[in-house]
Order: sequence, then C-alpha cells, then structure tokens
Amino acid sequence: MKNLIALSLLLAQWVVSSSAASQQPLHDAALSSTSSLLELHKSLVEIPSISGSERNVSTFLIKYLESKNFTVKSQPVSETRENVLAYIGPSPKAMVLVTSHIDTVPPFWPYERKEDEIWGRAVESRLQSSEIAEGDVGLLFVVGEEKGGEGMKKVNDLRLSWESVIFGEPTELKLASGHKGGMGFTMKAKGKAGHSGYPELGKSATLMLVRALAALDGLDLPSSEKYGNTTVNIGRIEGGVAENVITEDASAIVSIKVAAGSPAEIKEVVEKAIYKSCPDIELAFTLGTGPISIDHDIDGFETAVMNYGTYISSLKGNHKRYLYGPGTILVAHSDHEHLSISDLEEAVEGYKTLILESLKT
Repeated sequence: MKNLIALSLLLAQWVVSSSAASQQPLHDAALSSTSSLLELHKSLVEIPSISGSERNVSTFLIKYLESKNFTVKSQPVSETRENVLAYIGPSPKAMVLVTSHIDTVPPFWPYERKEDEIWGRAVESRLQSSEIAEGDVGLLFVVGEEKGGEGMKKVNDLRLSWESVIFGEPTELKLASGHKGGMGFTMKAKGKAGHSGYPELGKSATLMLVRALAALDGLDLPSSEKYGNTTVNIGRIEGGVAENVITEDASAIVSIKVAAGSPAEIKEVVEKAIYKSCPDIELAFTLGTGPISIDHDIDGFETAVMNYGTYISSLKGNHKRYLYGPGTILVAHSDHEHLSISDLEEAVEGYKTLILESLKT
C-alpha cells in the first residue's frame, strides 16, 4: 500500500507545481532521476506501519507535505494515531480528493529492489505539472483501513465534501467497476479445563470450535453474475495453553466477502449452520455491507470487478467514487508483495488522467 502513498506524495508535488503562477514543469533536484525518485518510496517502506502503529508514517507525511508548501491538517483518531489531510491554500475545500491508507497488515516486510521490481510495500514515480488550481485537489491519508476502517469513518467528522474521490488500491491499472461487500464475525467457545488424560472430566473448547468452523465448509451462500461467489475466510484461530491440557477457551475470526444478498441474510444462514453443529458456540457479527458499485465512466481504462473489499462506502457524501492503482491484490499481504517500475510509471499517468477528467465534470 505504501506504493500508493508515494504516488499521492508525488501527486502533491504535481498539484503544488501546477497551482504556481508560472505553470512550469516540476524539476525538483530530488526528482531528477528514477533512482532519486525511489528514495521517497524507500523511506516510506522502511517505516513500519502495521495497523494501530501508524504514527511514525503520519509524522513523516506531515513533514514531507509541509516541505512542499501544502497546508496540512492532522485529525486525531486515537491518542497515538492520526489521519493526514493536505491541501493548497487556507481552505480544505476541494473538487477532487485523492486518498490512500497508511497502515499495513503484519508482519513488517523490509525494502528490497530487484531489477525492474520494487519489493516491500512501496513505489515511486515522476509527475509533471498541469492545469491545477487552488481548491481543485486535496490529499487524504487515513489510518486503520486494514483493521476496522476507523480512520476513514473519522473523516466524516471533518464535514467536508468533494465532487470526486479517487481511492488508491491495487487494481492492476484497471478502473474498478465495483467490489464485493464485506462482513465478519468472531466465534468464542467456552469449555472446561482439565488433564488431557481424563477428557471425560473436562470439555474441549477447541473441539467445539473445530465443529463450528467445519459447518462453514460448503455453505450455500448468495452469488451473482457480476461479483461471483460469496466467499468465507477463517483468518485467525486461537486456543489452548498446552498439548496436555483440555482447552478451556478458543476463538476464531472469520471474514466474508459478499457477492450478493444482504449481510443480514448471510448472517442468518451462517448462524443456522453453526448452531446446528455446535449450539454452545458464541457468535458476534459485524454486518458490514453488500457489494459496492463504483464509478468507471472515464474513457481510456480497462475495467474490472475487484473481489476484495474497501472502506469506500464509509466516506459519506454524494461524490463520485473511483478505485484505481498499480500492482495486483494477488500478491498483497504476502512475503512476495512487489510492484514493477513500469506499472508505477503507467499509474502516474492514470492518476493524472483521473484527476484532470474529474475536474472537467
């Protein structure tokens, strides 16, 4: 995701340069070559920013944007976390907003360069100036997208509005026409501890959990022609203290990508299957949303449906919503997450097109 942060920072320089009276191309010494450009994304990727620990990245962003003559406003999300909003001039009002999240999933992966590929979680590129004026474009960096989306939800408290918002996510340089919705739930099993040599004297919470989780396999969940199948992922399982102790407590966290129907309908199907298999299990749902339709009315882009979810719907308002970025989700959240510099260069032009076309409308 830090590839998209770096792109946004370079968009910032393009915006500032474009709003200058001279309207001259940007020729900053730090941006004079590809190797120099990559220093910015290298700096970003070397800063750990796992969800809940984003402060060091937000501090870097604030200093960097202020050095580029942006007005920068930080928005506290918690005592140690903040969103960052940047704009030109005294007013945060803008026609177009470009936004990306600054948190990443664990573990922290170090920076590595392999020929034309950038490994780690970062990217960089060069932008040239164009016709951008004060009040045209703002930049927003939010925390907590990978876990709960609290950063984006907090932005609504700013009571700002935009005509178009461009959300940065890896889309393989395609303009997303929509993405699956999402919901989730936790399972908790309460057993009775005891010595494993005498299972009749205890009650295994892990056995209860396994039975409940098995009930998720093969569920008849809604599907659609556009979004495909609703899918279930058992993301995390915890339980037990030792191999010779009957487990007293066990839990699991489950994510569902919704392709059709409502979260409430899916909840009913899941509850019925799990309670039939294990009546004593405890379930707590976060209902989320159904599939999200996304604007894709700008020419020159291939379009595609994304199987992952975002917090696009958490940003309230009547703005157009665009989802675009370099890289593929197929390597995201992995130890081989990477991006080619050629994709990066193409993404720069894509973002410029999206911004300028949005300003026309």
